[in-house]
Formats: sequence, C-alpha cells, structure tokens
Amino acid sequence: MQQIKKTAEYTLFQKKSGRYAVKGKNKQWINGDAKQQILVDENLITLPEPKAAPEAEAESSDSE
Repeated sequence: MQQIKKTAEYTLFQKKSGRYAVKGKNKQWINGDAKQQILVDENLITLPEPKAAPEAEAESSDSE
C-alpha cells in the first residue's frame, strides 16, 4: 500500500488494486460510512446520485 496523505486524524492509503484504506490516529482501520465520508471530503471518490422514485405508476393505479 502506498501512503497518499497523513493528517492529525487519519492516514490515507491506496492499495495496488486502486481501492483506498483509512487508518485512524489510534492505529485502527476506519470502515463504513466514516471511511466513505473521509474519502468524499478528500475528493478521492464521488457518490452516485440517488435514483428518483417512479411516481407515474402510483398515479395511474389511483384512477381506477
């Protein structure tokens, strides 16, 4: 793994596969939503926009 950035709170690594790893200041790996938020804040990843719920089907079934 290659170290990308080190801050007071965490250290960012990039794996050979291109994925990212985040290690906290307490030497524990950070996972889940906390890791996702750190990577978004550092502009390393972007989150997809949520899909809009289909409302046309709900309106057509009410008219019967």
